[in-house]
Amino acid sequence: MAKAARVGKKEEMDFADEARSWPGIWIGEKLPRNGDYLMAFADAAGNALEPTMVVDNKDKATVAEADVRKLVRDARERKLPVAVLVTRDESQLRHLDRQRRWAQEDGVWLLRSTRSWLPRDLDVLRPVFERMRAEGPDFLQRNAALADEVRRTLVDIDEVEGQLRKAGTAIEKAQALTAKYRARLAGLCDSAAAA
Repeated sequence: MAKAARVGKKEEMDFADEARSWPGIWIGEKLPRNGDYLMAFADAAGNALEPTMVVDNKDKATVAEADVRKLVRDARERKLPVAVLVTRDESQLRHLDRQRRWAQEDGVWLLRSTRSWLPRDLDVLRPVFERMRAEGPDFLQRNAALADEVRRTLVDIDEVEGQLRKAGTAIEKAQALTAKYRARLAGLCDSAAAA
């Protein structure tokens, strides 16, 4: 159990260091209990803007429903409208989590993300957070169609990213084959010249 706690603490510290390097993001110190960090967009002076989010890092085989409920409870206790569940890798999110990456759970908007997706997700959600700041945290409750569109957008962007990975792999294979055949033809040319 102590080893799991050390791994979890290291994950949280790594995340905080990484998040502090993102432009326009404010991240608070490690929370003493119930969640890992408070995070928000930052103004030009580096001060946190509303809405503040509670961020919980998970680095385990699969996120459980209990993890989601605990994070939502933590956000409600702090009276925060947004919570973020961050895993190290996409495989740690359940299929349900990947399909409902932005959804309302018990009055709290929950973003399910990964370390690599989070900067992109926050950038996509920036206009939504600006409207929440201007019109209040219940902005999305009054605009259910917009909330649904945000959810679909995140899923679509994940799919595009997956296709880009496949394309990148195909390009690497094509480059390797080109190099292989270039070397083979050069060898054939050298042996033909020697003959």
